[in-house]
Amino acid sequence: MRASIARFMSIVRLVVIPRWANVAAVLVGVTLLSVASTPTLAQTRTRPPNLQPVPEPPPPPKGFELDSAQEPQVTIVKRGTETVEEYRLGGRLYMMKVTPAGGGTPYYLVDNTGDGSFARQNSHDTGLRPPMWLIHSF
Repeated sequence: MRASIARFMSIVRLVVIPRWANVAAVLVGVTLLSVASTPTLAQTRTRPPNLQPVPEPPPPPKGFELDSAQEPQVTIVKRGTETVEEYRLGGRLYMMKVTPAGGGTPYYLVDNTGDGSFARQNSHDTGLRPPMWLIHSF
């Protein structure tokens, strides 16, 4: 009985677990161990002796003033239960960020052409709106 079990196990090892799998497992284990110990080695290094602090940036050139007309003006308005941030540049409204009440996902209304018509734009959005219908829910 024991001989037949041993023979069966040797056949299973040959068929199911090839010998190269054991070698691969050892190599993977050694690689993971070496990668895991790398941060520890990096933390034990000492600092070089001749380190100097980073110098301060130079002052802006004389006559350089920030132009407030070049910076957008942001006005935050509460409309009902949602918050609208209006972005204006040179007095012209070019973008609105709408944050729905209750922690909804904010979206943007952007005037891309400058004619006063706003289009909805989500972050990383291509503008493509495929039709989506709910067919069945569980």
